[in-house]
Amino acid sequence: MNNIQDKINNNHYGVKTISAKVSDIDTGSRLVKGYFASFDTLDSDLDVIRKGAFSKSLSERGVNSAGNRKIAHLRNHDWEHQIGKLVELFEDDFGLGFISKMGNSTKGNDALLDYQDGILIEHSIGFNYISDKMKFVEDSTYHKDGHYEINEVKLWEGSGVTFGANSLTPVIDVAKGLVDKDLTFKRINELTKILEGALKNGKGTDERLENIEQLFAQLKQLHLSLENIKPSIKDTLLIEPTQAELMEEQRKQLLIKLIN
Repeated sequence: MNNIQDKINNNHYGVKTISAKVSDIDTGSRLVKGYFASFDTLDSDLDVIRKGAFSKSLSERGVNSAGNRKIAHLRNHDWEHQIGKLVELFEDDFGLGFISKMGNSTKGNDALLDYQDGILIEHSIGFNYISDKMKFVEDSTYHKDGHYEINEVKLWEGSGVTFGANSLTPVIDVAKGLVDKDLTFKRINELTKILEGALKNGKGTDERLENIEQLFAQLKQLHLSLENIKPSIKDTLLIEPTQAELMEEQRKQLLIKLIN
């Protein structure tokens, strides 16, 4: 489990998603406010990002930095799909917060509509690990197998994403026991209703409407994938059976012997 070098080699450009919704949208000024990342929470990579992990990147490539290549606001980590210009980027006790002004391009307009409709419901960061700024912690505070403590990353961008940067993220998280399966089904159903409303309104470009239709297909596949996840036998064995359960199992075994 504790192999930091393999983790870095297998993830030259990492992405991490947060499910916190956008906290404010001002359609008049085209400003969107939310969080790109959260602190002190476990993700599907068994990583826990600590406060201060973005401070160096904010100094070097943040909104007020002198550098030319500033941290960008993208969609789905696509550098050809910049949807807004960051006007504030900061760390607080919760995580990495942002305020971004949506662009006047068709992509910016479509993104603003998707934020308003609740289609863009999550955010994700694009980053690089720094080997000497992370360590493996062998305790069960966040996970029974331990976790990686991330004290600094090299941040390149924050992205608006629909249900995670990777469509398999909810499946992975459920399979690892990091999120509740019923809660994930609920979120799928909520997003399905939002997509139905957006299609009925018919606002935005043809590309936006086509993307919404594709999301329907992805949600259907995601729903099927989640249905096929079986509960972990290893996890269930961690719970000690009660005396009544042991007696009931013995009774069943006895009946089987009598029948045979």
